[in-house]
Amino acid sequence: MALINGMYITVQSESPSFPVTVTEQPVEKGINLIDHVQAQARTLSLSGIIAGPKAAKTRADIISVKDKGQIVSYVGRNGFVGVITDFSTATDYTTADGMTFSMELREVRVAAASYVDTLPPPIKAQAAPIVNSGTKQTKGKGEGTGKGKDKDKEKDKDKDKVQQVKFKPGSKWNK
Repeated sequence: MALINGMYITVQSESPSFPVTVTEQPVEKGINLIDHVQAQARTLSLSGIIAGPKAAKTRADIISVKDKGQIVSYVGRNGFVGVITDFSTATDYTTADGMTFSMELREVRVAAASYVDTLPPPIKAQAAPIVNSGTKQTKGKGEGTGKGKDKDKEKDKDKDKVQQVKFKPGSKWNK
């Protein structure tokens, strides 16, 4: 008997796999040069029987866990924690009150969010902060020197008023 998330199943075979990926570089003579080995996610293949009065419920629960992508805990000859990536069942005349199954579990790593209670004090930039940005004057269309522009300048002086730069409330430049 084995347990998967607290559900009893009869496992006939367990096949753990521990794959790695290697990078190869070709050389002129001899075998390729292998310069890096990286471990891949471990897998565990199971096959066995789900039998008894709760066989249908166990099957439904396993399918539900697989579809939701929940992490399961398996305890048998090997212990394993991972997600179910494949699950199939078959019924025939040899198992009257259940079914045979095959399942594959795959190891997962869950990344934890890095949470900080308080943020560190702000790091000052290498540039000096702008203390006063001064005033800005908008320039309208058609301004400049040319014939007939002097009369327009006097009329437009009322329009072209100097605008003070406004900062967001709470900034250190807003006084």
